[in-house]
Amino acid sequence: MAREIVLDTETTGFDPKTGDRLIEVGCIEIEDLLPTGRTFHTLVYPERLIPPDAIRVHGITDEKVRGAPRFHEVVQDLMDFIGDAPVIAHNAAFDRSFIDHECGLCSHPLIEETRWIDTLKLAQTRFPGMANSLDALCKRFKISLVERTLHGALIDARLLAEVYLELKGGKERRLDLSSSRTTTAQVVAATSGGYGERPRPLAPRSTETERAAHLAFLRETLKDRSLWVAYGLDVEAA
Repeated sequence: MAREIVLDTETTGFDPKTGDRLIEVGCIEIEDLLPTGRTFHTLVYPERLIPPDAIRVHGITDEKVRGAPRFHEVVQDLMDFIGDAPVIAHNAAFDRSFIDHECGLCSHPLIEETRWIDTLKLAQTRFPGMANSLDALCKRFKISLVERTLHGALIDARLLAEVYLELKGGKERRLDLSSSRTTTAQVVAATSGGYGERPRPLAPRSTETERAAHLAFLRETLKDRSLWVAYGLDVEAA
């Protein structure tokens, strides 16, 4: 199964090069685009004060992180949870810059850049010229934001996992036809409704060009995931 980690962070500001630090990390494990229920979450003591503007965004105050571990105390647990899986983040360059900076401060190996998947870039490719913030994508995909009044690493990771599922093909990917393989004869029996053949078959409603495009879609995009293959039918005949 394809294992991936959806990650989100909260920070004291926008740029670790100017002294901003990580204060929260949240991760969701998904396999084959479905959450497994396993999560990683921790607050991080940033060793500096949190600016009021940042507090207004995520609600994390100096008091909340005062007893939290420093990054070097949790980095191994974080990396063990991530393992060798790809890491999915929205505007991944931002989260990666803070994770890399914190790893650099404690001399821990970095997550390879090639393992990061940016859902913002995926969204911009799919919806060019449109608003593609996490909030905008949640609204576009009708993902509820009712439980989220402030930004938080774990809740944003949960929302992003749902957005990523939609960007990768939508909720129809949750359909599992592997246990419902049916023979051609069974499909015909189930769909015929007990009626005989029409004395005058209906003329095709699609054009030859449309049928060719549909066949190309089955071959190149759906491949062995199409309903025709699931039911044991010949794609060429379908």
